[in-house]
Amino acid sequence: MSICLDTFSLSRKVALAPMSGVTDLPFRKLASTCGAAWVVSEMVASEELVKSRPDVVKRAEGGGVLSPFIIQLAGRDPYWMAQGAKLAQQAGADIIDINIGCPSRQVTGGLSGSALMRDEELALAIIRATVDAVDVPVTLKMRLGWNFEMLNAPSIAARAEAAGVRMITVHGRTRSQFYKGTADWRAVRATKQAVNVPVIVNGDITSGRQALDALSQSGADGVMVGRAALGQPWVLGQIETYLETGQWPQPPDATTRCRHVTTWYQDTIAHYGPVLGVKMARKHLAGFVETHLGDTPETKQFRGRICRLLSPDAVLASIASLYALPPQVDYQTTGMGQAA
Repeated sequence: MSICLDTFSLSRKVALAPMSGVTDLPFRKLASTCGAAWVVSEMVASEELVKSRPDVVKRAEGGGVLSPFIIQLAGRDPYWMAQGAKLAQQAGADIIDINIGCPSRQVTGGLSGSALMRDEELALAIIRATVDAVDVPVTLKMRLGWNFEMLNAPSIAARAEAAGVRMITVHGRTRSQFYKGTADWRAVRATKQAVNVPVIVNGDITSGRQALDALSQSGADGVMVGRAALGQPWVLGQIETYLETGQWPQPPDATTRCRHVTTWYQDTIAHYGPVLGVKMARKHLAGFVETHLGDTPETKQFRGRICRLLSPDAVLASIASLYALPPQVDYQTTGMGQAA
């Protein structure tokens, strides 16, 4: 079954979650190449986007590169959210996603992100202003609620649908949980039952079996994968294949993975420039090393070496040497653990 958003019909079910400091344009391109049905930008502060803060503008890049091109906006003021949405559409965004789920203290301290789940009226004013400002579909990402005494995702979802939101993603935790404990996929079912638009379930989905369980327990139309994609963005395609066939596929072979990571690194350097690009790539390089070598003494040594390099050419040579080493991870079974 396809997920339909006006002119967009998403035939696959596995998306890459927006993650601040992680899902920049080069990584989203790689995830899309590796099988993600759709990818979402890092959270973009609406007011800072309108005021053209350089780092924020860079987070909103991707027009003409990704399809659909989705920009996630955050903010606490309906005016700035509307203006930011207009700029995002002008930049080529096919879909605008509203963030009222980020649990970060820095974000909620500014009354944005999941702090808006404590103020439904303000959240709805922001949603209406954003929907009214653009001609492209608007979606919404949130949590179950602020805490267990305020599980108001179904209420917000129903009101957001009435305001024109076209799809809703729910992370199966409250804000007070941050990332502790386990995501409650069953609790997402209440939101699914409250609306007629597609609902996506998010949280703790790292394997095909977990994705299948999350869909079954929540009744959702698709899954969104976050932290599991670090160091192995091809897991998105593996999960998609498992949902379609019931079989967990091998990941790309070492040669293909090397090509993927090399292309991603070259994109990163081109995106940020050589000095900043070397620094911005390190978090992902560490993930690629850990995925390939596993929990071994050599992992720490290799990770330390590659993350200290200052020359892009030296890093590229080190990437090649990494994938010349035999993997220490059993890729046949990776991702097949039982759901939490």
